[in-house]
Amino acid sequence: MAPAPDGDAIATKRALRAELRERRRIRPPHEREAATEGLTRQLIALTSSLGPRSLSCYLATPDEPQTRPFLAWAVERGIRVLLPVSRDDGLLDWAPYDAADESLDLIGMPVPTTELLGPIAINDVGLIIVPAAAVDRGGMRMGWGRGYFDKTLGSMDRRPPVFAVVFDTEVLDELPREPHDQGVDGVVTPTGITRFTP
Repeated sequence: MAPAPDGDAIATKRALRAELRERRRIRPPHEREAATEGLTRQLIALTSSLGPRSLSCYLATPDEPQTRPFLAWAVERGIRVLLPVSRDDGLLDWAPYDAADESLDLIGMPVPTTELLGPIAINDVGLIIVPAAAVDRGGMRMGWGRGYFDKTLGSMDRRPPVFAVVFDTEVLDELPREPHDQGVDGVVTPTGITRFTP
């Protein structure tokens, strides 16, 4: 889909985000548990196939597909994990994950309490796993509207593979696009991994 005029894309995204947020909010607990188990298996399979020594991921909120079991697996295997911490300038700092204490950053996202490493720390990872509201079949990712990950991915000279995480129903045929939107190399859902060709 070609980038829509900004106003149209913004309005369409806003409505779609509201719908997706509500669907996530009302998802039954048994579906969440099954999704967590499936997603953990898929993320382990992806990481095992790519073999990174370090990766970046995120701590999921209660409504998101859960990442903590996967993060625990990665740490147990000696993979260095960096997690994002939002800054007020629109950039992301990164902090190592140690499976210990958590706090909330300035926009209310869960974060580790370890030392902040600064925005360029992500340049050393071999795999980037990002949250998303939805992903389309062409590899376009739609986030939640703050632009942190688009800005981070767009600023990288050499990007390792980038995979978004969503529920199965959030892989859509087509998403509205704006010029700053960054695509992903693949999407991980509780039932599988899809890689996109450039």
